[in-house]
Amino acid sequence: MADQTSSSSAATETSGQLCPVCQSPRADLSKPCPSCGSPAVEGAEPPPEMSAPRRTLPEGLFTVRASDIEPYIGLRYLSKLFRLMAIILVLLLIAEVITGFVSQGSVALPTLLAEGSKLIVLAGLLWGVGDLAILLIDVGHDVRAARILLGRQAQHHLQEHHQERRRGPGEARSADRAGG
Repeated sequence: MADQTSSSSAATETSGQLCPVCQSPRADLSKPCPSCGSPAVEGAEPPPEMSAPRRTLPEGLFTVRASDIEPYIGLRYLSKLFRLMAIILVLLLIAEVITGFVSQGSVALPTLLAEGSKLIVLAGLLWGVGDLAILLIDVGHDVRAARILLGRQAQHHLQEHHQERRRGPGEARSADRAGG
């Protein structure tokens, strides 16, 4: 019973909140009371230490900001250019087939098949090169992000290493003896 009283007084000191029904200390009014089971108080917010996420590392150390990654404008335009050229080739193929049938009829079919297959293959290659340009953009972003993260990790490691050196060898040895 004494343990319960001391723990409740400690909770009252830290939280400063009481249950409106049973008057027992409640650390969080946004949750039901553990003593009497009364519902959460309307409009109550959880304590700031409970709602804030715990961080073990500095926030910006291992994340890449959008401003860190510059856009690859040239490759994006190149991709659009290749895709536009592929669309133009398909449109030229359609126009060639129409004019071939209109001018020569079914006699032009073997010539149109040969020319059509060449244009379709070339249009497919151009479209694929446009997709490769987009892939190069993604690879470039990944490489740049990896370099930034590696640099930040190295900087963090060096900062920790220099802090250990500032303590001095005698302090590090005494800490090793005390821990081991």
